[in-house]
Amino acid sequence: MKHLFSLSLLLLALLLPVTASAHDFEVNGIYYNINGTDATVTYKGYNYDDYSNEYTGEVTIPSTVTYNGITYSVTAIEGGAFSGCENLTNVIIGNSVTSIGNSAFRDCSALTNVAIGNSVTFIGNLAFYGCTGLSSIVVASNNPFYDSRNNCNAIIETASNTLIAGCKNTIIPNSVTSIGEYAFYGCSGLTSIDIPNSVTTIGDWAISDCSGLTSIDIPNSVTSIGYSAFFGCRGLTSIDIPNSVTSIGMFAFYDCSGLTSVTIGNSVTSIGDYVFNGCSSLTSIDIPNSVTSIGICAFCWCSALTSVTIGNSVTSIGNEAFYACYDLIKVTIPNSVTSIGGEAFNSCISLTSIEIPNSVTAIGEQAFFSCSSLTEIYCWALTPPSINFDTFYCYDATLYVPYNALDNYKTTVFWKEFTNMESITFEMDGNYYRVMDENTVNVMANNDEATLYSGDVVIPDSVTYEGYTYEVTGIESNAFEDCYELTSVVIPNSVETIGEQAFQGCTGLTSVTIGSGVTAIGAKAFNYSNALETVKCIGTVPPVMASADCFSTAAYNRATLLVPRNSEATYAAADYWYKFAHIDGWGSAGRGDVNGDGVMNIADVTFLIDVLLTGDSEGLYFESADLNINGRLDIGDVTSLIDDLLNNY
Repeated sequence: MKHLFSLSLLLLALLLPVTASAHDFEVNGIYYNINGTDATVTYKGYNYDDYSNEYTGEVTIPSTVTYNGITYSVTAIEGGAFSGCENLTNVIIGNSVTSIGNSAFRDCSALTNVAIGNSVTFIGNLAFYGCTGLSSIVVASNNPFYDSRNNCNAIIETASNTLIAGCKNTIIPNSVTSIGEYAFYGCSGLTSIDIPNSVTTIGDWAISDCSGLTSIDIPNSVTSIGYSAFFGCRGLTSIDIPNSVTSIGMFAFYDCSGLTSVTIGNSVTSIGDYVFNGCSSLTSIDIPNSVTSIGICAFCWCSALTSVTIGNSVTSIGNEAFYACYDLIKVTIPNSVTSIGGEAFNSCISLTSIEIPNSVTAIGEQAFFSCSSLTEIYCWALTPPSINFDTFYCYDATLYVPYNALDNYKTTVFWKEFTNMESITFEMDGNYYRVMDENTVNVMANNDEATLYSGDVVIPDSVTYEGYTYEVTGIESNAFEDCYELTSVVIPNSVETIGEQAFQGCTGLTSVTIGSGVTAIGAKAFNYSNALETVKCIGTVPPVMASADCFSTAAYNRATLLVPRNSEATYAAADYWYKFAHIDGWGSAGRGDVNGDGVMNIADVTFLIDVLLTGDSEGLYFESADLNINGRLDIGDVTSLIDDLLNNY
């Protein structure tokens, strides 16, 4: 029975409320735990928040404390010891304290002054986080581990010159080389800070959650910006990342919602995950050519972003990189990119057109899902990139692809779901082109009556568009048909075919030069172009004419057919070319004898340059000057002439 009674008392005792008390003793309002012969400052209860504001006003932590007749040396402030004491105003830490634990004074919002003794050798992370009113931090001048040099109102780790804790009045000395982890974390009273050009690194969380910070200049000595370095600095409006910076950590500018402009230096090689996530005021971004990758969600929820230019070294765009950029209208993806991640542009509801370069081989799930305004998609590759059934949202958008790739897209899974497919076309310097494949274009018809081809037209041998250079290899059927005001045309050596009725009905056309690469001329190509006076062929082998009506009878009778000297008989014997009543050889002076004085010398170079500069061609022997045989005079002829002179042609 005695044992049963004792057990009952024990159970009853366990059920009774217990006063929480983790400290070993209390002296003068400060709570301590005993650690051998030492004492450590702690909080009142089992947890730091068991009691509200157990420390208030000014607290001086003594070097020693006596309890029950025993004197203890006070050597440490435990982690969280003063955390959440919102009425704590001043702290003086005695010279016996060697350690200040993690979050020791966290969220002491009324704390204004901290004095640290000369024996502190360790200060934990977030020790002064959330001390928004902190205006003065002083470390004893004879502390060998930490200092507050130059009255900087900060704690600096002496050996490494790293600033580990600052406040709203901190002035960073120009001997500091690093802003350490959490140095200004949660310092909402900080409005501006000057970083000297001695600083090379800004550590993880270093200046994060400083909601009052409105401006900061990062000097060009800084090479790295750490993880979450400026996380939640909502007052920042602009940031210039200098050319010295090579790396930006994840979340570096996460939720900087006031940020309207960002300049990224040209040494940054990657934009990490979530770097600009939630920068909802950012309107445009230029990603430099040094960057090779854009990380996961790097710009997601940048809802005001309207335009993005991606540098030509980027090879991958990460998952959700531009997710929910609601105002994004234009994005330029360079032809260095090989993959576009899942949901990369998901919910970009203002995006109306997208160009996918021919370097892209894979596009992830929902990459353009919920892009409800997307009406034009340009794919430049002959081989369709791999996609999923939900990569795109609107399969009624028009899909533009190279002409020779139309069948590929129409028969490839998921791509074939697009109901509207057309070939890619563009205008350049008054000429209109159709992209045939990844390397070539054709000259095509301009169907706008108000801007039909007119005057003197020189077709280039190559064109560059949207970062791609194409060789001009064909003139499509009907390309120049009924262009009444066309007077002359030069077809370069790169062109291989002239389509049917290409120049039919060009009643004002008097001169045409046909490059040496042309091998075939379609039926009625120059039919009804009755005003032709000169047809000049550059090639020694006559192109194959499809039929006798490639030229009109009037042209055969009226025009002079100029062919390379000694090729006259070849043309006179070729099908339909023989119909020209006048066939002459061109090149009356020798090669390079531009001025016709019987010798090729420096005077010919001077003469040719003068013709190009002034346009006065009197006395010029055109056929001798057209050294690159493209039917026109240009700087290439000057170069060829100089080469001939140097090599004793």
